[in-house]
Order: sequence, then structure tokens, then C-alpha cells
Amino acid sequence: MKWIIGSVATFVLLGLSIHAQAPPTPGPEVARLAYFVGNWNEVGKSTAHGMEGPVSSTQSWEWVSGGFFLEGHSENKSPMGDFSITAVLGYDSETKMYTYNAFDSWGESITAKGSFSGDTWTWIIESMMQGKPMETRLTEKEISKTQYTLKYESSTDGGSTWSSDLESTFTKVPSAPSK
Repeated sequence: MKWIIGSVATFVLLGLSIHAQAPPTPGPEVARLAYFVGNWNEVGKSTAHGMEGPVSSTQSWEWVSGGFFLEGHSENKSPMGDFSITAVLGYDSETKMYTYNAFDSWGESITAKGSFSGDTWTWIIESMMQGKPMETRLTEKEISKTQYTLKYESSTDGGSTWSSDLESTFTKVPSAPSK
């Protein structure tokens, strides 16, 4: 009987200590992602070989429950055709890098690692193209709270030289007034 009472008391105390711990909270690096929350329109031009022409998108970004990640959805138009993307932005405290994981309606997935300095986000994607390693660098420069530019470049020689593939401007769509 003493064993049962002791066991029950131990479980009760363990339960209380578990409930007493506060859930984790996002750090300042995660809070920096708040810049992207909301709806955005993109207008730009692709200069990639064989894919030259206008590009545009509408994007929507919101916090995932818990506040550690942003979830984004976009509808895109490009010289190659229309496509949709679902993406997640976050921060990896182990590597001290921002993360971007995206999945599109063409069956592709993209994983990028990023950094932020001053007013500029820099993202690197390492992939294979026609059996050869390729790096892609996306540079997003915050112009204001409601506008940023994107430059998309690629390199097939380990980052020694970069070719410009796309440049665009994102403009935040004003929120509808509350009633």
C-alpha cells in the first residue's frame, strides 16, 4: 500500500513540475521574420536562358501556431507557366541560419539556408542541374516596411561567377480596415 501511495505521489509531483515549465518562446531571430507577414504582390522579369519574360506572384504569409515559423502560399506566373507554392520560413538555432522549405505544384521541393544583415536577406540553395552541382543565391533587400527587391542568381562553378536569372519587386498589399 505504501508503494502505491508513493508511486501516486511521485506521478503527481512529476505532473506538476512538467506543467510548471513554460513552453518555449521564439527568439529575436524568429521575430525578424515578422517583416514578411501579410499579403504581397510581385512583379519582375526573368532573364534566365530560355525562360526570358515577365514574372508575377501573389503571396500570403502568416505565423504558424506557436510563433516559430511562417507559412506561405503563392500563386505564380512565369514564362514557363503558372504554378503554386507552399513554403515554411523559420530559424535553426543550431546552425544559426534561417530556413526556407518550399513545395510547388510542379512536384519540386526547394530547401534554402539564409542569413540576414542590415536590410538584406541572402538565401543559398544547393542543387543538381543536368547532373552538375548548381548554387542559387537569392538576395532580398528591404526597401521599406512595404517593399523589397529580389535578385535571383545562379552559379555552376562553386560560386566563383554568378549569372542573373531574375529580378523583381515585392509590394505589400495594405490590410483591409477593421470594422
